[in-house]
Amino acid sequence: MQTAEKMDAQYRYQRYVYDLSRKYYLLGRDAILDDIALGPQQTLLEAGCGTGRNLRKLAARYPQNALYGIDAASVMLDTAQRQMDKHPNVTLRQALAQQVTPATLDKETGFDHILFSYVLSMIPDWPHAIEQALCNLKPGGTLHVVDFSDQRNMPAWCQRILLTWLDWFHVHPDPQVPAYLESLSARHGGTLELRQIASHYALVAHFHKNVT
Repeated sequence: MQTAEKMDAQYRYQRYVYDLSRKYYLLGRDAILDDIALGPQQTLLEAGCGTGRNLRKLAARYPQNALYGIDAASVMLDTAQRQMDKHPNVTLRQALAQQVTPATLDKETGFDHILFSYVLSMIPDWPHAIEQALCNLKPGGTLHVVDFSDQRNMPAWCQRILLTWLDWFHVHPDPQVPAYLESLSARHGGTLELRQIASHYALVAHFHKNVT
């Protein structure tokens, strides 16, 4: 569990100020939550749920739906669990996005929705995480992604400052993510909705998996 130990060390103290410190530069998180519409009895898994901020918001909107969250860092999950008293429909487990299966969360079938919120930029092998998510997604389900984009329309000096700042927190946006997401339809079938935010600062994407 080398990755888990690394994440625990990184977030042992950051977790107490994480949500407040990320509020102003993790753009699109609330927008993607507003995009997600859970039908009756549909399930959602958030990979890299951190402090559980997104899951709490979704649980308040969908108290009858089963929601799940995984994270590599046990300290983050501890913080998340402490705030879930009002949301018994949320289940949390320690796991890696590249390795999680429905069985990890005591489920026999996959998920109707899977959410990556500013997580791919923290996973060196992020394509593997996406492919694993598609395996865990039910036919007709939707993969939701919000993360840093390629910053192509931002001034060079602004991009350098952003990337330097993110590197301090071991966050490494890959400019290939938008193109990779756009390739999903060709490789897997299904349809992709993708929009850029603030001069390609961030992206919001929804990949709808084919029913068959």
